[in-house]
Amino acid sequence: MFQNVRYYPGDPILGLIDKYNVDPNPNKVNLGVGVYYDNEGRLPILECVKTVEKQLAQQNIPHNYLPMDGLAGYRQACQNLLFGTQHEAVQSGRIATIASLGGSGALRVGAEFIHQWFPRANIYVSNPTWGNHISIFEGAGFTVKKYPYYDPATNGLKIEELKQFLQQLDAGNIILLHPCCHNPTGIDPTASEWDELLTIIKEKKLIPFMDFAYQGLGDDLEQDTYAIRKAVDLGFCLYISNSFSKNMSLYGERVGALSVVCPNQEQAKIVQSQLKFIIRRFYSSPPGHGNYIVDQVLNNADLFNQWQQEVTEMRERIHAMRFRLHEVLQSSVPGRDFSFLTKQRGMFSFTGLNSEQVARLQSEFSIYIVENGRMCIAGLNTKNIDYVAEAMAKVLT
Repeated sequence: MFQNVRYYPGDPILGLIDKYNVDPNPNKVNLGVGVYYDNEGRLPILECVKTVEKQLAQQNIPHNYLPMDGLAGYRQACQNLLFGTQHEAVQSGRIATIASLGGSGALRVGAEFIHQWFPRANIYVSNPTWGNHISIFEGAGFTVKKYPYYDPATNGLKIEELKQFLQQLDAGNIILLHPCCHNPTGIDPTASEWDELLTIIKEKKLIPFMDFAYQGLGDDLEQDTYAIRKAVDLGFCLYISNSFSKNMSLYGERVGALSVVCPNQEQAKIVQSQLKFIIRRFYSSPPGHGNYIVDQVLNNADLFNQWQQEVTEMRERIHAMRFRLHEVLQSSVPGRDFSFLTKQRGMFSFTGLNSEQVARLQSEFSIYIVENGRMCIAGLNTKNIDYVAEAMAKVLT
């Protein structure tokens, strides 16, 4: 029965970890995988999370199954965080929200739902996008196509080409969007560009699916929701997947959510029921520990304020690394413009390095970034930033 099974060679990003782990170079730097590390190169445990975990340990909560769609307080807190507590869509109860197995699980449940009820739809993803976007939607039965996004000539956004492309699409197709901190490029539309893009998407009757994995790591927790809230204000029915892996450093707990904005409360209840049915078939119910942590942090004013401050510290450290990388490269490679590094936002940067230069970084300097030139800025710190910048300068000249 296994004679026709094909070997899976592994994920190219996660595969870098294996190479990094066996590299004997004491100066090696892992800038491949999308994980936030502190200035000591450690995966942080946030103080707000430590507080909740101590409380949970003292309460001795039995390890029962959670509801299929997750804790009610968790789901409500996700809506408040995404849309604002007083937003009409939240107040009217017209948003269906389920807890999921991380952001990836939210994408997969959403993909399954859409393909079941809109089987003729195609999905369009940015060129480039996070590679797993394509795999997840193809796994649900979609034909995945690409829309223009990154301009290698300017290290910027192909905004005019993107607008023209959207104008040509047929109604009912799905557009996967990154509301902030685009993965892998770090290039986001401005507020005015979002206004233009969403207006076109509405006119063409396209359906947005917004993947929101980095809230708080762009500008702040509020400003990063601009595209989402603008879409709801424009009257969209849309899908939003969000995750607390990065902004609460809960990677292994797999804490995410899928929210579906519906026209009214009655339809939201119907959608919620179908999402629960999908969950029942996939994995029955979400994991509990991470749900309890996020539930407590988001619904306690003191813990929420502490979390906001910790996210601010993470974001500002990433920004500082961007500016230092720009400073060294600009002085080491005169005549070349590296201002794109400070314009990009979030954990990632599309460096403009080609595959040969990436290979040289790895073989000569033991610096690991993705073959397409994507670098995880959050892996830089004050101890390795100059080494990395100088190595990049050498492969660029």
